[in-house]
Amino acid sequence: MTIRIFITGGTFDKEYNMLNGKLYFKDTHLHELLEKGRNLTPVEIRTLMMIDSLEMTDEDRELIAYQCEQCEEERIVITHGTDTMDQTAKVLAQTVKNKTVVITGAMIPIKFGSSDGLFNLGSALAFAQTLPHGVYVAMNGRYFNWDNVRKNKQTGVFEELK
Repeated sequence: MTIRIFITGGTFDKEYNMLNGKLYFKDTHLHELLEKGRNLTPVEIRTLMMIDSLEMTDEDRELIAYQCEQCEEERIVITHGTDTMDQTAKVLAQTVKNKTVVITGAMIPIKFGSSDGLFNLGSALAFAQTLPHGVYVAMNGRYFNWDNVRKNKQTGVFEELK
């Protein structure tokens, strides 16, 4: 069972510019993370975009949904910024059928060394292999149904709505 991984950017792949103190995108760190995690699950990786999720447009979300629909894999992981995961999950739930889609990200950039990204990626890969068809968000070792999750901006943790 091959898992398709779509990269969309987010904190997961940000770098730190030591000269101006800003975060920016250069290249994805996904290959390095899979190697560090000693991943043995077959994956196909495709970068769709490298943007902050706060800058993601409806057209970007439609592109993600289209790519999910068109890929041959039934199991998909999407790396995504944490601020608008719920919005993308809603679009995916409305359009992508008969596939398991797991959206994940990181609160701290991978390049900072103490990121939650590796753990979240590993969890998302495991959830993508075991959950039934549907759209999910995987953060902090948990998975959430697409319509029952929010990012608590006070605690920095994802939680159920109900």
